[in-house]
Parts: sequence; structure tokens; C-alpha cells
Amino acid sequence: MFRRRREPPPVGPGSDDADLLAAVAAGRMEALRVLHRRHAPWLRVRLSRRCADPDVVDDALQDTFVAIWRGAAARYRPAGDGRDAAAWIWTIAIRRLISLLRGRGHRWIGTGEEPGEERTAVQSAEDMVLLGVEHGDLGAAIARLSPELRAALQATVLDGLTTREAASLLGVPEGTVKTRVRRAKARLREELA
Repeated sequence: MFRRRREPPPVGPGSDDADLLAAVAAGRMEALRVLHRRHAPWLRVRLSRRCADPDVVDDALQDTFVAIWRGAAARYRPAGDGRDAAAWIWTIAIRRLISLLRGRGHRWIGTGEEPGEERTAVQSAEDMVLLGVEHGDLGAAIARLSPELRAALQATVLDGLTTREAASLLGVPEGTVKTRVRRAKARLREELA
């Protein structure tokens, strides 16, 4: 006999994030809307703590959901408890923010509207920190860490995830994340002393 194709479950405000991401991967725009309503407010707050420019925060937020729509949702793999979706979305958002900040390179001071007034380029604090982490002594020291220590340090310190979010993202217990971060910081202190 013919089997009837099973319809995907309806999505709505009560759907869990894993189901919503699966629906987004299947091309269901209403699932993306629900995800956006659920996650955009807290993402905006957390991104605003890392960047004072509301336009950059808005761009990062938009880029996050565009990335989810354009294929990232298809790559999402739930860890089992379904709570890791928020950490996964946060990882996309913070990486989009960092990319936008790197792309801007410099902040402009002065309007350049007065005759003889020139615009001067000044690096933002975020840009200087990112360049120092990536290209300075700290970046080299981080690169020498084991992959496990580096991943825990990146998730908690550089990406700003909580221990719980990092544990969910990395697929290890919270205590393991804490231990790895502590060990990574100790090794960095030794190398940079």
C-alpha cells in the first residue's frame, strides 16, 4: 500500500527550539519568526554589552537570523536536552558581531563637515582587544593550548557564554568546562609571565 507522508508537527510559541530549527531547515518561515521573537530580545541585550553601537548590534542580530535561515539551521544537531539551541544561536550571534567589528576596522572621530576639519581614525577598544588576542603574544599562547582547553576558553571568555551554555555547546559537564578554563588560564599566566 501507499504510505501517507507524515506532516511535520505544527510550530508555534510552545514549540521547543530544536523543533523550530528543524522547521526552519525545512523552509518554514513561521518557525523562524517564532525563533526570532523568542531569542532576539535577549540576544540584543547580550550583544549590547559587548558593543555600544546599536546599529552594529542590529546588523549582527539580523545577520544571525539570516544565517539561520540560509542554512545554519540544517547544521544544528541537538545534544539531547534541547537547551543547547540558545547557546548555539548565541555562538552565531557573537561571531557575527566580531566579524562586523573587524570589518569596520576603525571608528571615525570628527564629522569632517567643518572647513579644514579632518576625520581621524581611532581603533575602538574592541578592535584593539581582538587584534591583541588574534595577533599578539596572547594569541600565540592561546594557539599553543590543547584544543579542549582552547575551546572552553573561547566559549566562556571570548564568546561570553555562561558555564552552562558552554557545557551544552561543547557536550561536556559544567564542572569539566570550569576545570578546563581554570587550567587554560593557569597555562596562559605561565607563558605570559
